[in-house]
Amino acid sequence: MSRRFSWKVALLASLIAGVGSVAADPRSEGFVGFDAPGAGTGPYQGTFVAGINDEGALAGWYVDAQGVPHGFLRTKDGDITTFDAPGAGIAVGQGTIAFGMNAAREITGYFVDADGLNHGFMRDAHGEFTSVDVPSAGAAAGEGTVPGNIGPGGEISGLYVDTAGATHGFLLTHDGGFETFDAPGAGTGPGQGTHTALFFGMNSDATLTAAYTDASGVDHGFVRTHDGLIATFDAPGVGTAAGQGTLPVAINPDAVITGIYLDAANVNHGFLRAKDGTITSFDVAGAGDGPFQGTFVASIAPGGAIAGWYSDADYVHHGYVLAADGTVINIDAPGAGTAAGQGTFCVGNNPAGTLGGWYADANSVYHGFVVTKKTYSNSTP
Repeated sequence: MSRRFSWKVALLASLIAGVGSVAADPRSEGFVGFDAPGAGTGPYQGTFVAGINDEGALAGWYVDAQGVPHGFLRTKDGDITTFDAPGAGIAVGQGTIAFGMNAAREITGYFVDADGLNHGFMRDAHGEFTSVDVPSAGAAAGEGTVPGNIGPGGEISGLYVDTAGATHGFLLTHDGGFETFDAPGAGTGPGQGTHTALFFGMNSDATLTAAYTDASGVDHGFVRTHDGLIATFDAPGVGTAAGQGTLPVAINPDAVITGIYLDAANVNHGFLRAKDGTITSFDVAGAGDGPFQGTFVASIAPGGAIAGWYSDADYVHHGYVLAADGTVINIDAPGAGTAAGQGTFCVGNNPAGTLGGWYADANSVYHGFVVTKKTYSNSTP
């Protein structure tokens, strides 16, 4: 899946480039690592967390020994349920991926069928599935519907791919109606169009944020309110070549947006966008400044705390939490590998400050983890 679908701002003046790290790794005993039943143990297989909900439940997917993804739900108590959407294929490049979950443990995502077509789904708290297919989506391999997140009332937002390979946004309302939309300036060619952010890309007001790709292949941010008004934006210092640009990833209840942008040298930076449109960029101390290194962002909690990871000068990944007062705490999972491409990825924080994520070990096998705020806040030696 491309960067545009990956991991995937009340601004304080302290949240600017060069914020400093003040704490070391959390204590090993405070981390809870886990593997979904059936997860593979080969390189690039294992357990991947998409995000964490308000109660501390995690959703995501795992890749089995045959390279096929399957969905999972992990409750706050540690019980793990695995699932496959009806109709999901069982070959490499097919399978089920969970991208979003709300407080009611309703999960959304997509599956790829045996013909390579994408279909959306919603899995309720009882394990019952409902299909989500936008009528205007294409019906060939690589086309179809890809939900990204689900709101408290069951509203689902995401994207669909048309017959030209372009993407468009959609919102499935609680009454089952589809609203489709395109950000102004979105391109109409293959890989262009209006995209979606995952898990944390829509708030409780059904205001959503994501990126669109223009006809030149450059990404730009947008925010769409519940009544359909769309505002576009670019982070200051963003690159303007194909593959560069602005990628929002999360929005909190106050409509504060966070995300990343790629500059002209292909270095990643974080940004915060206040509800009034003011944008401030930031870099976590320790982040590398080489191509495709830098600061990555995953989520923002109601109080403004941000979770994410950074890639250092050796391309090793480290998780972090950036508090609203500018304090940064590094998060390195026990057992995380220290070679290029390995390390710790914090992919979500909830209002209680609990973090969810995954880490890649020394064999490049992926494992999920969860850690509470009490643990990492008390981890300073």
